[in-house]
This record gives sequence, structure tokens and C-alpha cells, in this order.
Amino acid sequence: MARGALTLVRMAARTTSLPHSRLRSSKGTAVVGTVTRGTTNPNRLRRMDRWIAAVHGAALRRASDPVAVDLGYGAAPWTAVELLTRLRAAAPRARVVGIEIEPARVAAARPYAREGLVFRHGGFEVPIPERPLLIRAANVLRQYDEDEVAAVWRQLCGRLAPGGLLVEGTCDEIGRRHVWVALGPEGPRTVTFATRLGSLDRPSDLAERLPKALIHRNVPGEPVHAFLRDFDRAWAAAAPYAAYGARQRWMRAVRDLTADWPVADSPARWRQGEVTVDWGALAPRGGQSPN
Repeated sequence: MARGALTLVRMAARTTSLPHSRLRSSKGTAVVGTVTRGTTNPNRLRRMDRWIAAVHGAALRRASDPVAVDLGYGAAPWTAVELLTRLRAAAPRARVVGIEIEPARVAAARPYAREGLVFRHGGFEVPIPERPLLIRAANVLRQYDEDEVAAVWRQLCGRLAPGGLLVEGTCDEIGRRHVWVALGPEGPRTVTFATRLGSLDRPSDLAERLPKALIHRNVPGEPVHAFLRDFDRAWAAAAPYAAYGARQRWMRAVRDLTADWPVADSPARWRQGEVTVDWGALAPRGGQSPN
């Protein structure tokens, strides 16, 4: 298993194509993707947003027109509204476009539009004139097959502006546990595990929130399974630190992980209940990897 410096894995060409829905945009073009359940809750994506603002805020500040997309915001627009607020704390000129594949959801969201926030009908084609500096796609790919992930990633990364970031992942209904992949135009870069530490019995509890590219790979012989196994062992070894609180125990466990795994962030992020690992160390083995 390769456990070294940052590995950038290019997404190889695949024959798998994305489904075009029966829906049409206002211009008559096909919308790419299928309608999701649309479940959402206020504050559900706070951990992902906090991470984005920390690691991508400088790029948003430097941009002349920093556009972010909340792709598949769901039946209510809370996550798009919150993304604007959180990004503007890091980059005051940031703008957010909420995109939904279900026209009724777009109509319901439009009363919440404001300066810097608009809503559009669309899917993975991201139907806006700008090339966004950020695309956030949370809880969108859960209903898709694993072999469709690569095509989605390629299409979305192809829409990014230079220096842009795609963040794609899954969380629970109230945002206590969250795992996401960060990708640049060249492909996947990192995987981040984030949690409210008081909700965990062990780090492998996060396995149920692995993104689609990894969730079926949590089996013996796959890197993500080995990582979660080692994380649980480090967590058990760090049990004495529980006397100082779950945060101190988590930080000690992550520090121990760095001996064998390419952890890509610093203790400042670990304190937030996060750990980020290079994608190359966790990428699926075999022919179905979405690389």
C-alpha cells in the first residue's frame, strides 16, 4: 500500500455516461442527472463549510469573481443560504448559485434569493455562464452506482475555474458525521473525515458516511478499510487521553496515525474533529476505482 507524499490521481477515461433526466432546462437542453430525495436540514453542512472556508478561503479572496455552486441543495434552500454566509466570512465578494434538478425546488427557493445568492434549474452540467471556483455536492451521489462516480467527477471538475475545488461527500441528517473528497481539475486530492467527537464510539463509526466512491470499499483488502482499522487501533491506544476529553483523545490518535498514513492537515484542523488524508492512500483498488 502506498503511504507517502501527496498523490494526485488522474481520472482515467471511462465508457460510463451520466443519465440525462427527462427534465429540460429553460433553454430546452437536457438536464444531466436524476432527482434525489431532497432531504436537508439547517446547519447540516457546517463541518464541510468550515473546512472549505479554511482551506479554500484564500483562493476565493484572490479571485476577481469568486463564484461557488451548491449543487443539489434539496427541497429547501438552507444549505445554499448558509454557504453564502460562511464563505463571505472568509471571502466577502463570494457569490453562491444554488442548483437543483427538480424545478419545483428551484421555484420554492427563489424567494430566498438575495444579493450574492441565486437559484437555477440544472444538474451535473452546472448551467451557469461562469466557471465556478467552488462546487459543493453534498449527499448527491448516494443514489448513484459506484461506477457512475468517475463520470460525475470528470464532468464537475471540467466545469471548475483554474484553481477551483470540487468537494463531494456525505453526512448524516444533522451533520454530526461527514466524509468528503476534495478534487481539483486534475482529479481527487484528499479525503476528510469530520465529526462531532462526542457522537463517536470509535472512528470507524464514520464508515457509514463514506462517499459513494469509497463506501462499498470498506472491506478487507481495500485501503480505506485498513485506514479505519488502524484509526480504531490508535483510538483504543489513546484511551488514557479520554480523561482530558474526546478532543485530546482524537488528536493523539491522529498523531499516531501520521506514522503510517499521509495525513495532510495539521493539529489546528484535528482540534475541529477532522483529519484529512491524501486520496492516493485511500483510493480503491482494482478496475472500479473512479480515478
